[in-house]
Amino acid sequence: MDRAAPDNRDWKTFVARAWRGRCPRCGEGTLFASHFRLTHSCSDCGLVYRREDGAMTGQMYLTAVVTELFAAALVLVLFFLTDWGPWTAIPVGMLLVVAFSYAFLPRGMALWVAIEFMTDVGNGEPWVEE
Repeated sequence: MDRAAPDNRDWKTFVARAWRGRCPRCGEGTLFASHFRLTHSCSDCGLVYRREDGAMTGQMYLTAVVTELFAAALVLVLFFLTDWGPWTAIPVGMLLVVAFSYAFLPRGMALWVAIEFMTDVGNGEPWVEE
């Protein structure tokens, strides 16, 4: 099995593969066993998606930041583009933010797998279990 480090100049390919739910290294294996559950490793190239405890902590921050940016944009939209009062805008806004967070979480996980692949494996860490 080829254990060469990835070419980080092609980061768009790695991110696009992960966004589609595929292995960032080979683009063939699937990332998810279910909606919120990563598989252990790629079925085609053997890339281990979580190589250490706490490997997905960054994904938690990534998802939180993206959700907060969405919430801020939504507040502006609801304030400036509707004439709703707070008793309508707040429940609708909360529902939309929770729905967005639920929908973005798997994408955040996938993006974080791609980021870890580009940074950790790109710096020479083993990408399969030894």
